[in-house]
Amino acid sequence: MAKNIILLISCMLAATAVKAQTDGPFRAYIYNSEYQVYMRINLYDQDVVIPGQELYGNLPGFLGKQLNSFCWVITSCKLESDKQAELQLINDFGSEDLKATLTCVDDSTYVLRQGSGSTLKVPHQGKWRKLPKTLEFKRKLKN
Repeated sequence: MAKNIILLISCMLAATAVKAQTDGPFRAYIYNSEYQVYMRINLYDQDVVIPGQELYGNLPGFLGKQLNSFCWVITSCKLESDKQAELQLINDFGSEDLKATLTCVDDSTYVLRQGSGSTLKVPHQGKWRKLPKTLEFKRKLKN
């Protein structure tokens, strides 16, 4: 009986470790509560569909605004390391684009740094609100 319990616990730990490896830091829902923006990303399988904008098909992800359908679409990505990715984004009108870097600082903290191109702007109370060049996100545990 004790051997069965040990085997069961070992299997559960192995399954948890495999799940953590396959999830990876760049398959996540991350958010910034101060600016009410979030990112839904899967830079590995690139199978994220934007709700209400299915026309775009499967993508690496997007940056969205809470309580609004506006988004910045991640059109391409390149994993620089297991903790950093380079992103190409366009707004959902297709009129602005930019390069950015997304870095996974730890299990729950990410930093998005805007590079060349347009400035990230999102609708806020009837106006456009520029986002800071460096923006911190927190990971939500469940997608």
